[in-house]
Amino acid sequence: MGRFQPFHLGHLGLVTEIQRAHPGTGLLVVIGTAEESYTWTNPFTAGERIEMAERALREADIPGTQVLPLPDIRRHAQWVAYVESMVPAFDRIYTNNPLTRLLFEEAGYEVEGTRLLHRQKFEGAHIRACLAADQGWRPLVPPSVADYLSELGAPARLAMLRPSSGGTDGAPSP
Repeated sequence: MGRFQPFHLGHLGLVTEIQRAHPGTGLLVVIGTAEESYTWTNPFTAGERIEMAERALREADIPGTQVLPLPDIRRHAQWVAYVESMVPAFDRIYTNNPLTRLLFEEAGYEVEGTRLLHRQKFEGAHIRACLAADQGWRPLVPPSVADYLSELGAPARLAMLRPSSGGTDGAPSP
């Protein structure tokens, strides 16, 4: 479960590790905060993030993976039941978010952390800054994602959304 803003090589590495650790089992890649887009922290739509993840997983030949969007409800006490109602059955969750870990452990799920692969290099805010500057971002994402981000005009979008350039992190004014 993650926001995948954008889906980068660190994400792909983690999915690959999880698949290797549990061969023959299905994997759900859940795109959180699916309702937000066109902000600095969430510049891509749920559909764009699904497309990025699916392209990267196809390119890496990772079978048995479903990519699903999940809007937030912002009610911690109901979060686990909400997730259970919105995605296919699962028995384990991977997260580094302490609150997510706590909520799913309290609900009886096996929760595993993930190692952060080259965290300084593969970090969403860093990659978004590179996109906004249109410099150095291509080596940080799978080639199929780089092509898709170019198709979307992502560098121009991120440059416009960058807070220091007058962009907003909230909804545009009517």
